[in-house]
Amino acid sequence: MNRSSRHLPLPEDLRVFLTVLRQGGFAAAAQELGLSPAYVSKRIRVLEETLHTRLLHRTSRRIALTDDGERTRRWALRILDDFMQLDDELSDAHDHPSGTLHVCSSFGFGRNHVAPALSELAKRYPELELRLDLFDRTVDLVAEGFDLEIRVGEHTSPQHIGRRLVRNQRVLCAAPSYLAERGTPSCLADLDAHDCLMIKERGNALGVWQLRGHEQEHNVRVQGRLSSNHGEVALQWALDGRGILLRSLWDVQSLLSVGHLVHVLVAYSQPADVWALYPSRLAQSGKLRVCVEFLQTHFEKRWRQFES
Repeated sequence: MNRSSRHLPLPEDLRVFLTVLRQGGFAAAAQELGLSPAYVSKRIRVLEETLHTRLLHRTSRRIALTDDGERTRRWALRILDDFMQLDDELSDAHDHPSGTLHVCSSFGFGRNHVAPALSELAKRYPELELRLDLFDRTVDLVAEGFDLEIRVGEHTSPQHIGRRLVRNQRVLCAAPSYLAERGTPSCLADLDAHDCLMIKERGNALGVWQLRGHEQEHNVRVQGRLSSNHGEVALQWALDGRGILLRSLWDVQSLLSVGHLVHVLVAYSQPADVWALYPSRLAQSGKLRVCVEFLQTHFEKRWRQFES
């Protein structure tokens, strides 16, 4: 076939292709896109026919990229990025942002704080389409197709742009009933005699609390009978009087203020600022800029309410 007579792939087919790769299968991709598996399979077949090559090896259990499929994946990411940039440049992106933003965050902070913020953002900008996915693991923004991650903790991703939305820290706290029964620790060594409620999140070592206090870093080994991969579960255990918890002020400030929890070892804390992380390729995206600026204003306002 004459190369000049070839048809070019449709951007929508490239989007379907990337979704299949991200989800690891046709059925999961169809569910994300709101389409039928048969239609997703058809679009992949059309894309392969358009490009005159096989993109995927299919088995009953999994799919795998061919060499041409890997080349197509790289180009699809670039092409769809360029389309998004074009859309931003042709629209008044700052005053009237439109299009889709795929956001991710952690379970607790995402549900309690990011979700309400995005609800307000959607109300202010009705032409924006927002999707929020919550995880307890490290996310590869580019490979998994996310535009933005809201992360609590240290920003340690050199391949991404990070913008601090608001300062924050994790503090040690426990219920009055627990302290009445077991006593209040007066130094870090006292934690050896206490039940500590441990949270396994994002690859952090279970049973090690990294704390700062008195201008020093402290790696404290703790133990306890209860642990979880979900911070809200551990918080409920703390309220039940089951142990000492290391938790973000965003989650416990209101409980501390009314006495349901007590701040202990107040000289020690763990930095846990709230960050917006996004791939460098999106640095000029108008709709992303609007979203990040909105979230920064929103969280700073909420933090002032906590402090007052």
